[in-house]
Amino acid sequence: MPVDAATMEPDARPRFRPSVPRPLREQPGLFAFLKAVRANPITTWLDEHFVEPVVAREGAMGRVTVVSDPALIRYLFVENAANYRKDDLQRRVLAPGLGNGLLTAEGEEWKLQRRTLAPIFSARHVLGFAAPMNEAGAKIGRRLARRDGTTVDVALETTRVTLDVLERTIFTEGLSSDPDALGRAITRFLESVGPVDPMDVFGVPAFVPRIGRLRARPAIRFFEEVVNALIERRRAQLDGGTAPSDLLTLLLQAQDPETGKGLSDFEVRANIVTFIAAGHETTANALTWALYCLSQDHDSRAHVEREVDSVQGDVFDADALPYTKAVMEETMRLFPPVPFMSRQAIAEDRIGRIKIPQGSLIMVAPYVLHRHRTLWDEPETFMPERFLPENRTAVQRFSYLPFGAGPRVCIGQSFSLQEAVIVLAHMIRRIRFTLPADHAPVTPLQRVTLRPEHGLRMRVEQRA
Repeated sequence: MPVDAATMEPDARPRFRPSVPRPLREQPGLFAFLKAVRANPITTWLDEHFVEPVVAREGAMGRVTVVSDPALIRYLFVENAANYRKDDLQRRVLAPGLGNGLLTAEGEEWKLQRRTLAPIFSARHVLGFAAPMNEAGAKIGRRLARRDGTTVDVALETTRVTLDVLERTIFTEGLSSDPDALGRAITRFLESVGPVDPMDVFGVPAFVPRIGRLRARPAIRFFEEVVNALIERRRAQLDGGTAPSDLLTLLLQAQDPETGKGLSDFEVRANIVTFIAAGHETTANALTWALYCLSQDHDSRAHVEREVDSVQGDVFDADALPYTKAVMEETMRLFPPVPFMSRQAIAEDRIGRIKIPQGSLIMVAPYVLHRHRTLWDEPETFMPERFLPENRTAVQRFSYLPFGAGPRVCIGQSFSLQEAVIVLAHMIRRIRFTLPADHAPVTPLQRVTLRPEHGLRMRVEQRA
């Protein structure tokens, strides 16, 4: 059932529709398709993907089934999740840099890690991180206020603030390197591995070198050096009884509730790299897109400004900012942190009336799902009202998946959303962001995550 606009407040004003690549009418030839996939995968979606509940096609990667029906997605991710594992393409792209952490592990290894790490991201722990998130948000607000009247790289600023949050919550004694250098390494890694390599599409063995992975090696080595230094220093503090109580300490002390075992150094390292590279990157991008959308929708921006200005003091509670939270959720609808998820069928199956051959690829693409014309009213339009508490129940559970779903739903989703809402509130209270008239068109580029293709330079004006 589509979201019913009639349940929202009457609103006849023009709404903002972000510029995105138009869906293709027909499948391009093989070489044109591979070229487009490598350049920007979101340009390869067909018009039928945004209309049909299931689209099954034979292509370069064999049989690929794209599922956009909420009931079938529930079956895929929940009811028969055991039959669908992470596919080889994802693992080939991400595992060399992120290791075998929660994002890439499979089977019993993944189950053990998930059980072990789940208590760390409990509601109690996440709420406890609100204070350092507010400190980081206030800091970036003050810093940008001093840049009044200048133009800043918003993507760089959101990267800095999310790394600041990591330092205040995961590594409270600081990183052993310049946070900006770490941010650049993360960007370099994603830009290197993000373009799909044709050799991966055609299943060429992993030992054959890929250009992208060769380019990513310096960033991967940098991750390893930073994380190894963090672990070594923290283990020494734990032995001496002087370790701070942060996420890193919790991670090193975590135990599987079923077996009592802790994580190996290899697993700890892999998950720290995952938290740094994947966790920070997705939140930074979401904040960047939110600032862009608000700069183009003045009424929504004014609504957020009124909401954050009504809060006394300089400490925000994410749950007490319903419109600001709705802005972040609507932003992640239009620009989902992870634009597609794929699985590989372990055994033959059926999804609805569609036969799923063993070993074939199944895709659920939040970028497509969140714009599906049978599921959303005005799917291309920025409408934060969709996610206000009084309208939230009209959004079908498996039609909105910014953090995935089922057993493999993002373990840090509450952490990430709370962080984004609090930081956005601080930035909007202090600054009004505007897009320069000479800025290149702002369109999404898929490089594992979604980021503005030409960056995002914005003028900052200090608010009274």
